[in-house]
Parts: sequence; C-alpha cells; structure tokens
Amino acid sequence: MNSARTAKSKFLALNISVSQDGFMAGPSQSAENPLGEEGTKLHEWVFKTQAFREWIGLPGGETGLDNDYAARGFENIGASIMGRNMFTPSRGPWIEDGWQGWWGREPKFQHPVFILTHYARDPLDMGNGTVFHFVTGGIDEVVELAAGAAQGKVVRVGGGANVLRQFMAAGLLDEIHTVQAPINLGSGELFFSDPGKQLEMYESTQPVMTASVRHLTYIRK
Repeated sequence: MNSARTAKSKFLALNISVSQDGFMAGPSQSAENPLGEEGTKLHEWVFKTQAFREWIGLPGGETGLDNDYAARGFENIGASIMGRNMFTPSRGPWIEDGWQGWWGREPKFQHPVFILTHYARDPLDMGNGTVFHFVTGGIDEVVELAAGAAQGKVVRVGGGANVLRQFMAAGLLDEIHTVQAPINLGSGELFFSDPGKQLEMYESTQPVMTASVRHLTYIRK
C-alpha cells in the first residue's frame, strides 16, 4: 500500500456492471458461459459504446455519457489486477493446457496484468505489451507489484467480486464506479452483500442515469 502511494498510482474499479439485486455474474458460470446465465445482459450497455468497440478493434459505436464512462476505463491504465476466475475457468494447480486467457492470442491490455492465485506460475508474455503475472502473496503483494509496474498511471482493479470485496475492505480503492443494469439475476456472484458496511469508507456522488443504465461512483473518504 505504501508503494502505491509513493508511485502516486490511483487504484480504480471502473465500469463494474452489476444487476439491480447486486450480482456481477449470473449462476452456473462455466467455460462456455463465463458470465453465468443472463450475465452478458449486465454488459450490453458497454458493448454498444464507441470506446469499447475501438478497444476490441471494431468501428462504429455509440457516443454520449455511457461512452464517456466506458472510455475512462481504457485511459491512462498502467497495470490491471484481477482474480484467477477472470483469467481462466480452470481451478487447482496449473496444467499445460494452452490456455492464455479469455482474450485470445492478442489481448488488448498492452500493459502488465496481475492475477491473484493460490498457485505459482511463470509470467505469460503475449508479445504485444500484455504480460500476465501470477501473484500468490495476496493483495499486499499485488498492490506493490502493480503500483511499481504502473509508474504513476492508473491501476485498474477488475473482478471478480471476491477481489473487489477484499480491496474495498482494506480501503485500497480510491474510486469505485458501478453500472447498474435494469435486470435482476436472483443468484450468482454477489458484489454488494452489505453495501452500508462495504462502502463505509466511501462517499457516493450523485447517480447519473442514461437510457440504458444507472452510473454510481464512490470516492474513498
């Protein structure tokens, strides 16, 4: 944590899509259905934006407020952090199965990505600036590594929900931006189980409504 502040890197959780009942993914997640049943509906708002389409190499897309929020998730990012579940559907010790992440042979990060895991593994260099590092020392180690790699740029903290809850509980997120989609999932991967307690170190800004979703931003006190 001290290294993060010395490097002046902000740790931001951006464009975290959640359902109205607080889920980040639907039930029955699998390799064929990584976001669970109905989980892709949480992200329909961002799939339409110009910023997201540009990130994945496609033309067109919508501009406006949703696009402005989406674009911020790709700007000035020096490193990313995520849990193992966001990288692979496999569990347990690593096996040589050729898996290189959900993003194919040319992932668009183009910066170091730090993956929290219980099992050690050598870094995976994708050859385009994206290097996946596998960190077994928990959030203290990953914060130090990511801040050093970011060199003052933003460290974006992705999911899953368990990783984000750990960072919130430790007060390590400078900002949390959630996007509430107009659906209920009923079960799945819960982000906000007790918002009052989870967000007690954060102040909320005025919600921003668009035609598709509700943007909520929380700033660390």
